[in-house]
Amino acid sequence: MRRLFGTDGVRGVANRDLTAELAYQLGFAAACVLGKKSDNRPFFVIGKDTRSSGDMLEAALTAGIMAAGVDVHLLGIIPTPGVAYLTRNSHAAAGVMISASHNPVEDNGIKFFGADGYKLIDAMEDEIELMMEQMQECERPIASEVGRRVENGLGATDYAKFLKNTVKHRLDGLKVAVDAANGAAYALAKEVLTELGAEVYAFADEADGAKINVSCGSTHPDFIAAKVKEIGAQVGLAFDGDADRLIAIDEHGEIVDGDRMMLICGKHLREKGELRGHTIVSTVMSNYGFVKAARELGIELVRTAVGDRYVMEAMREGGFILGGEQSGHVIFLNHNTTGDGILTALQLLSVVVESGEPLSKLAGIMRSYPQVLVNVRVKDKTAWRQNDAIAKAILNVENKLGEDGRILVRESGTEPIVRVMAEGPDETVVRSYVEEVVAVVHRELG
Repeated sequence: MRRLFGTDGVRGVANRDLTAELAYQLGFAAACVLGKKSDNRPFFVIGKDTRSSGDMLEAALTAGIMAAGVDVHLLGIIPTPGVAYLTRNSHAAAGVMISASHNPVEDNGIKFFGADGYKLIDAMEDEIELMMEQMQECERPIASEVGRRVENGLGATDYAKFLKNTVKHRLDGLKVAVDAANGAAYALAKEVLTELGAEVYAFADEADGAKINVSCGSTHPDFIAAKVKEIGAQVGLAFDGDADRLIAIDEHGEIVDGDRMMLICGKHLREKGELRGHTIVSTVMSNYGFVKAARELGIELVRTAVGDRYVMEAMREGGFILGGEQSGHVIFLNHNTTGDGILTALQLLSVVVESGEPLSKLAGIMRSYPQVLVNVRVKDKTAWRQNDAIAKAILNVENKLGEDGRILVRESGTEPIVRVMAEGPDETVVRSYVEEVVAVVHRELG
């Protein structure tokens, strides 16, 4: 049987793959597994983004959780990191977020947080899946033991207060353009920034699930880049549907991605003596320019597989406070237990204010190397690891690039594909190196 949980919860097309029946079963099983770990009468907190299917899944999840004897506190529309914060801060047995992040509107997802506010480890997700198979054998609570539902209208207010308290500087005089992706941050991002003194111009800020991520948000940064230049903003901020990631835009309309934001904030923290271990945790997909810049700044790097859960694992193991992905998932572990778009925006804007420098100058901390990526469809996606001819081709390119670039070969996590990626100063040269390796992969594994 295929594993139900993916790298970030359970996702699929709502009401086709991710049905109300499945949501009920997930809620019941999760309550049986996670609710029993609470000493007092347990409760879950549930948040959602603006997708229209969120109401259906919320109702089904709530019914399943209550059927297992666990109470539910409904947070309404709130960013994913808000659920993580409120889970641990309110001493909930678990938190649940209903969102498919940056995915299209027809998709939706369900992700769980443990009582500590961290995403569940694989073993815990496996336990929930096993419980789903055994539901018919479970004893059902009756009378007063059945769970109850509470509307928690103050959750977003508490989360906003927490966010504002993560920065020491007000943002008075800063002109900011915000793209809320018509998602979970549709009101909260503007509210928090305005209360800190920024002059905020909000776009894609409707609670309209039919428009979530449509030609806007962190996967379409050109939208807010155009608005920045149109209104003369100093900074642009583009969130995704559940606001756990951010892509920033400088005053010239240029993209400031996760790599640059981590370096800007990491350098600032290091100068203040607050960057633990002088280390940033990033994935293998961070640009080679990021690696070179970090080295020059005296910042150590820990590299992980692609995925914010792997970044988080390495951060917790090493006791580090800053990590993330080029895509804009940035984790400030001294503040929150997951990637947080609004939190990242506040830390970045705080550096802009404290330094007195425009974002474009701060973003010049690194040079992005041209990157060429080719996907090769193969019969056996793991066979490249034991193939001598492919290993020789990779080594040949590594020798040619030397200290001025890198080549990365890895298999896809979901498809029969080998990905060949290289970076270097000259895009034409880099492309020729990638083509050399791709030709060998085709010949050996195609």
